[in-house]
Amino acid sequence: MSMAAALDAAAGALLTVWDGARERTANRVSTVQLRAVMLVERHDGINLRRLAAGLDILLSSASRLCDRLVAAGMLEREPGRSDRREISLHLTAEARRLLAELRADRHRHLAAILADMTSAEREALLLGLSAFDEAARARVVRPVPSLVPQAEEPQVEQAGGRDAVEVAPGGWAAEDATAYRTA
Repeated sequence: MSMAAALDAAAGALLTVWDGARERTANRVSTVQLRAVMLVERHDGINLRRLAAGLDILLSSASRLCDRLVAAGMLEREPGRSDRREISLHLTAEARRLLAELRADRHRHLAAILADMTSAEREALLLGLSAFDEAARARVVRPVPSLVPQAEEPQVEQAGGRDAVEVAPGGWAAEDATAYRTA
């Protein structure tokens, strides 16, 4: 069995925990709606165009998605600070409560599973998943610079080597701009 196949099989339990938490707590929003809420949480004030790019969907689809999320009480629209024609998106208290419930449910189930592992196994799992996360983020094909419009120009931090990160206006690293499909 290849490493990829073994990882795919082993990740099944983790994905089951993720999916179970979503079904128990966030079942009133679709997966793409939850991804949108999570992206707005990470980038408060994001505009519709950048939300569409971050979710890799059409602008018209993002607009309808936001209409549904506003109607569900998950998002609020506000005129943009730099351009009043542009709309910025913000989470409501209800959306924040939903995300907190989702994460608390995941944490409870993960903690129960981790309790059945040795300390060395937990450390190895964390080390491996952290390395996997770093490698996956480095492979993001289409980073979306500056999800919240700013007047400033992007800067490049001089960290040297592979640690150099392009910092988009607003202070976010370019690799943070894509919504990962792990809602």
